Amino acid sequence: MKALTLAATSLITATAAAADTPELVVYTYDSFVSDWGPGPQIEKAFEEVCACDLKFVGNGDGAALLARLKLEGARSDADLVLGLDTSLIAAAKETGLFAETPVTADYALPIEWTDSTFAPYDWGYFAFVHNRDMTPPANFKALGESDAKIVIQDPRSSTPGLGLLLWVKDAYGDEAPAIWESLSDNVVTVTKGWSEAYGLFLEGEADMVLSYTTSPAYHIIAEEDESKAAAVFDEGHYMQIEVVGRLEGSDQPDLASQFMAFMVSDAAQSILPTTNWMYPAVMPSGGLPDGFGELVTPEKARLIDADKVPAIRDEALAEWLGALSQ
Repeated sequence: MKALTLAATSLITATAAAADTPELVVYTYDSFVSDWGPGPQIEKAFEEVCACDLKFVGNGDGAALLARLKLEGARSDADLVLGLDTSLIAAAKETGLFAETPVTADYALPIEWTDSTFAPYDWGYFAFVHNRDMTPPANFKALGESDAKIVIQDPRSSTPGLGLLLWVKDAYGDEAPAIWESLSDNVVTVTKGWSEAYGLFLEGEADMVLSYTTSPAYHIIAEEDESKAAAVFDEGHYMQIEVVGRLEGSDQPDLASQFMAFMVSDAAQSILPTTNWMYPAVMPSGGLPDGFGELVTPEKARLIDADKVPAIRDEALAEWLGALSQ
């Protein structure tokens, strides 16, 4: 009887403790929460300092996060969204769902960061990844004239897909429709997100895949495989800066702000290079892993101002849909 009483008391105590532990819900993209992604390590590290239960919710790719938020509106269970990028910041602010949350850090970004709503946590350059035994085309025009088969992502659901759209538009302007027409024969398939596209490339379904200049670092460091490389294009490469933002409707605003600050801390930034395989927004105290020194660095970086993206996106999307539907 005494044993039963002690067991019941322990259960009640544990239940009460769980009820007192605040939960922080973060919407993010699927690869972030995968077993090999940064999610598990970020969760463990933050829970050691927050006295909370951090819950990541994967939702496709980056652009799909914003679509889900628009659907849920103020009723969303999310406290934060992690995985939007500079191409989606303006559209995200237009929803009125995000709260200003200034985060101060010694950023190591190619541009000055002044946004007070979103905090950057990593960045990179979009690029087409290929096997080293292939001689890649040197630009989009040469790619369209080649027999190379490529896999890309849908710009309506994927931030890399949207980045490719803006890359072509920024580089070619009014010539962009002609570029897409020439590329239409090269496209094997269009996937919803990055993970599916990269998986198809690794399975040999395409010669090249839209990814990042940093992607080969994964193969070099994690697999000791130097067979992958990123093609350098004459037009330069479009940048992606990924961000985290707090929702206005969060019932844990202080905890959410703490998480945003944590994402630019050394504890989090040291995790990202070898889990998310991107450049950190703040240089970790230990620097970058050795494999990053073998990566190509584009001579020219491209990035459209966040406020100008929505109008350009609509035009570029129409051109893309028109070319690929023929």
